Amino acid sequence: MAKRIREKTAKIRENADNRPKASVKYVRISSSKVGIVLDTVRGKSYDDAVGILMAIPNKAAEVVLKLINSAAANAENNKGMNKHDLYVAEICATQGPTLKRSMAAGKGSANRILKRTSHINVVLDIKE
Repeated sequence: MAKRIREKTAKIRENADNRPKASVKYVRISSSKVGIVLDTVRGKSYDDAVGILMAIPNKAAEVVLKLINSAAANAENNKGMNKHDLYVAEICATQGPTLKRSMAAGKGSANRILKRTSHINVVLDIKE
């Protein structure tokens, strides 16, 4: 079984440069909130992922939908692929820089507010 996994990993690595991808940085949503949306579309076909994201009433879903559509457009225009043959191979959200703000509190003190950002990356691949 380990040999099969190594062969599959080698095949993915040699094909990695040909896969369409897109990314967005400094999205004003925390990466944990975006991760919940990403888990629902990871591994799904392009058409299923778009349908799921259009049904989710979440700010992160709108951003991810635009990102997946951008990656599909990259596949059509730059790689010559059909977007209906694609699936979400890799999608992840990493933590971006945190904006630190303060809010007035009692007795002349201040409370810190952390406004988190995230970077989202998506890689599509052809169904086999």
